Amino acid sequence: MVNPEFKQNALKTILLCALAAPVLAVLTSCASSTAKDPNKEEWIELFNGKDLSNWTVKISGFELNDNAFNTFRVEDGMMKMRYDQYKEFNNHFGHIFYNGGPYSHYRMKVEYRFVGEQVKGGPGWALRNNGIMYHTQDPKTMGLKQDFPGSIEYQLLGGDGVNPRPTGNLCTPATHVVFNGKFTEDHIINSNSDTYHGDQWVTAELVVHGSEKAVHIINGKKVLEYTDLQWDNRTPNTGGYIALQAESHPTDFRRVTLLNLEGCMDKKAKNFKSYFVKNKQDACQY
Repeated sequence: MVNPEFKQNALKTILLCALAAPVLAVLTSCASSTAKDPNKEEWIELFNGKDLSNWTVKISGFELNDNAFNTFRVEDGMMKMRYDQYKEFNNHFGHIFYNGGPYSHYRMKVEYRFVGEQVKGGPGWALRNNGIMYHTQDPKTMGLKQDFPGSIEYQLLGGDGVNPRPTGNLCTPATHVVFNGKFTEDHIINSNSDTYHGDQWVTAELVVHGSEKAVHIINGKKVLEYTDLQWDNRTPNTGGYIALQAESHPTDFRRVTLLNLEGCMDKKAKNFKSYFVKNKQDACQY
């Protein structure tokens, strides 16, 4: 004969287990949903759409962080390069550097467009011309009247309304690369992109692996690739800072985002990512 007290306790245990099961299921679900997915890309929004608090301005002829003539500004959720407060350009080439970094291995996406008319006195070659400067020198090391930082430039060009004019080209201020397997001292290497006339938005993407190689992509199409990124003195250019230009033509940027490809590559670590291409062991979290 079963002890009545034992029977009562057994029923209580069964009831408690039944009640606890859904709670455990929810907790398990929450734990799995908050676990980091090693394949999920973690893009960094470099431009917050609100202000320039994460950026440093350097305009030729002016001290660091002197945003002369309100050249760089944020309006309507966009970063804008404007010249409405200039009487004349006077070679005041400008750059705005992201405060994070330096970076070496990453993907970067920028959405840009050219608008309006070029400022009076702007050079002819700078018509609808801007650029993403990457692997740059530290902006703190730039001279007062230095026009361009030492860097690799991902050149952005808008069409003139008539002629073919590719964008996503390469320029090399104080740098060199290997193109088609040959070292070159050419300052400009054109891409094979389409021409984008008018004020249309264009998406420029950069994939760079240190000094090893870089790829330019325009609106999803690969348009240029080169290797062996290096300084004028032939030492490898392995990384640096990121900047956007102001070369005399009004330009809008509505998105600037970066995916770091350098990080912990130990699969046992909590912050392992399958898309990393360069290991940073001291960044591993266990």
